[in-house]
Amino acid sequence: MLRLSGLSVSYGGLRALEDVSLEVNEGEFVAIVGPNGAGKTTLLKAISGSVRVGGGRLEYRGRDLIPFPSHQRAALGIAHVPEGRRIFPSLTVLENLELGSYRRAARGRRAETLDSVMALFPVLRERRGQAAGSLSGGEQQMLALGRGLMATPELLLLDEPSQGLAPRVVEQIFETIDRIRRASNLTILLVEQRVVEALELCDRGYVLETGRVALAGTQSALLADPRVQRAYLGA
Repeated sequence: MLRLSGLSVSYGGLRALEDVSLEVNEGEFVAIVGPNGAGKTTLLKAISGSVRVGGGRLEYRGRDLIPFPSHQRAALGIAHVPEGRRIFPSLTVLENLELGSYRRAARGRRAETLDSVMALFPVLRERRGQAAGSLSGGEQQMLALGRGLMATPELLLLDEPSQGLAPRVVEQIFETIDRIRRASNLTILLVEQRVVEALELCDRGYVLETGRVALAGTQSALLADPRVQRAYLGA
């Protein structure tokens, strides 16, 4: 479904990503883990079109994505739930969710998808008329995830969904992501600093360090790799 070959991205002459190659097959849950500053967020931004690619190839369903602006990539079925949630605080919960269903393929299913999102996150149903900015951090993350699902995506990009949340809320968010994936067979690319939680959920993973892919493998292979255990699992 998604293939990156030799992808590079630069900011002000500094390389944020260097020769990154990876792929995500349809129906897979792929995790990208690594330390702060490794380029994980930049990678998702390059896929969704919010940063310019400096070199390499970026293909989605065999089509070169690089010439497409971000709104056209969204129209193709790529939904990006960004780092820091980025909800619209002055709009209501319902208005935020409805904004997620702007792409043509999602509009006709808005009511059905809204019911599904409310079932996943009952608190959003309770707060549907409330200003989104008044929600707790965990509730805002649920709203951001729900807004992404409202686009009825074929590929869901999740950037640090655990950021700034209490451990109990993080566990709830990850459980919901796993439930979404199992129920819908949705293709997910997750960027996450919580290495154990991310790798336990995924089918395959990549370890990104200083803008390069340092390791790649199945869930079990990465969790068993001594380098991952030393660097991220405290073994």
